[in-house]
Amino acid sequence: MVRIRLKRMGRTHRPFYRISVMDAQMKRDGKTIEDIGHYDPMVPDKSQRVSLNLERLDYWLGVGAQPTEKVAVLIKKLKKNDWGVTNAPPAAQAPKQPEPPAAEETPEVAEETTEEVAAAE
Repeated sequence: MVRIRLKRMGRTHRPFYRISVMDAQMKRDGKTIEDIGHYDPMVPDKSQRVSLNLERLDYWLGVGAQPTEKVAVLIKKLKKNDWGVTNAPPAAQAPKQPEPPAAEETPEVAEETTEEVAAAE
């Protein structure tokens, strides 16, 4: 059985996938029959995340290749051009400034300590 599935590339915390046609018994990153596109989930623009050769995809689907669930979703979104809405990140806020110590508390503490030192002598 032939499957159309994702083959992980990239590095740690920076995934990149090739959309590959391979034998169902091959391991995830094993030998492929043909690479027909790629998927980069880190691209901010959702419509630019998937690149796929639709002619080769139609050929492989025509000869009986079965896409995995994730690849089927990507194919459906690509054919309908329905990527959803990309939300803008929230606006950054300035860090809070620490409140300065109250001016009244500092002199009283100093007066009490000088009185206590004088009484102790």
